[in-house]
Amino acid sequence: MTLPDHTPDRTFQVDLRGLVDLLSHHLYSSPRVYLRELMQNAVDALTARHALEPASPAGPFGIRIYADRSVVRVEDDGVGLTEADVHTFLATIGRSSKRADGIAEQRGDFIGQFGIGLLSCFLVADEIHVVSRSARTPGAPAVEWRGRGDGSYTVRTLPASARPAPGTTVTLTPRADAGEWTAPAQVQRLARHFGSLLRHPVTFDDGSGGPAVPVNPEEAPWTRTYPTPGARSRALAAYGEEVFGFTPLDTLELDLPAVGLKGIACVLPEAVPAGRRHGHRVHVKGMLLSEQAEEILPDWAFFVRCVVDAESLRPTASREALYEDDTLAAVRDALAEKLRAWIARVAASDPDLLHRFLQAHHLSVKSLAVHDDEILRMLLPWLPFETTDGHCTLDEFSRTHRTVLVTSSVEEFRQVAAIASAAGLGVVNGGYTYDRELAHRLPEIRPEVSVADLDPATLTAHLDPVDRETELAAAAYLALARDALAVFDCDVALRAFQPASAPALLVDSREARHERTRSRLAREQEGGLWGDILGALQQEAPRAQLILNQLNPLVRTAVAIDEPELARTSAEALYGQAALLSRRPLRPAESSLINRSFLDLLAHALRKDR
Repeated sequence: MTLPDHTPDRTFQVDLRGLVDLLSHHLYSSPRVYLRELMQNAVDALTARHALEPASPAGPFGIRIYADRSVVRVEDDGVGLTEADVHTFLATIGRSSKRADGIAEQRGDFIGQFGIGLLSCFLVADEIHVVSRSARTPGAPAVEWRGRGDGSYTVRTLPASARPAPGTTVTLTPRADAGEWTAPAQVQRLARHFGSLLRHPVTFDDGSGGPAVPVNPEEAPWTRTYPTPGARSRALAAYGEEVFGFTPLDTLELDLPAVGLKGIACVLPEAVPAGRRHGHRVHVKGMLLSEQAEEILPDWAFFVRCVVDAESLRPTASREALYEDDTLAAVRDALAEKLRAWIARVAASDPDLLHRFLQAHHLSVKSLAVHDDEILRMLLPWLPFETTDGHCTLDEFSRTHRTVLVTSSVEEFRQVAAIASAAGLGVVNGGYTYDRELAHRLPEIRPEVSVADLDPATLTAHLDPVDRETELAAAAYLALARDALAVFDCDVALRAFQPASAPALLVDSREARHERTRSRLAREQEGGLWGDILGALQQEAPRAQLILNQLNPLVRTAVAIDEPELARTSAEALYGQAALLSRRPLRPAESSLINRSFLDLLAHALRKDR
């Protein structure tokens, strides 16, 4: 049997209920978007009518929303639809009137581009009733379309009296389970939420018999005229406070004419947890797109929240996020440059605001300074760091310390801070995010200052050696102490240093501990595959060093102990106390040693008292 070369084309069958379920659970975040989609369609219809009748005044054309307990209705004075349009666009899923011949070249003027918005009405209603009259065809009759959730629809022509003027009315009869989204008060809130910045007049009527109230009575604050620059700044700050619920530390006006973007950035008055990013309110042609648009700014700019309205940004199919394209990338870069310029201006002209800003957002600025040489030059001297002189700026610190030493971790800083301070060394805690890298770049700003990583040998070189007689008298104790602490790869030395209240200093870096662990594992796995790998990586394992302070009365008493077991116990106790003061995580063997040495010393004291 010979099959024909060509088989006839067939049409996909669409399960409309399944498609609506897909929209409600995967495309749209909530059923509330039905009202946004209706308002968006109305705005696009008005835009098309203004393009058709450019001489007509904008004032009479608007959007009217009505909601009572039984119906939700959205009416516009837009371009309307003919009977052919209704069959083409309302009855074909995914077909958008914005793609129609004659206005395809104007699609950039429209918010919606995907032709599926009307289906969102099925999230709250089982039937959509549309009455429309076209402004493109003079004298055209009104057309009624009724679409149902089972996929069926009807179309009929109505007398001209059914719709005297061009435009469209969409009526929904909500389902009983949709009351949360279709109650009059909720519809009014949603209309205000989505449409507060729309350029066409929008009103709401709750069916109570009172006058319709405006949804967007005022223009966006950045489009208004103010008597003075101060009045403008106060108005923008008040708008930011109304939108975000906090009083901004400062307010930046944003204006990117190339993409038709205007808005404000509000500087947060308090620090933001690291890694947490606030979303921004993004409107497209006045319609709210998203309240959580993180992609509008770079990651480091988490010290501001923005409200923007743009003409050229492209929404995704759900119209709840921005499409990542070259335009969005260019906008992100341009807004980042605006924030850099604001930081530069504040640094140059407002030291009080700069201090309050850095106090709250130094981590964000540090992350920016790492990659931005201009911000580094402007702000590095003013950024706060933890140092042996307390929390201060590098500018203040470098005035008293021409050589700045930087630790590689917080625990290393805590080990040496008190001793280094007493020895006159200037040490910066480089264990926090960005701090070590930034501290090493200080000579770029202050060439007279040198910066180096803190080496244990540098610190021990500043500790005073004890005289030979004292060293010899303590030799037996030091030998017992080294034997007791050999399990921790720890050497023991006797020095004299301030403060005298510190009995011992444990000098041990994280890298040294890792190397010792690798050496131990290599020995345990000797002969195996992992042993060969670890052995190839092995270096000479550096030892920790417990430095006993001869100026401390307790240490002077300990080194004179002539009972070997008590001497070992005292050395273990001194090691445990020094490890605790470093505030690094203790290994199980160290925790066990601390407990054992404490109990042994307690038992010795109790025996002595008898």
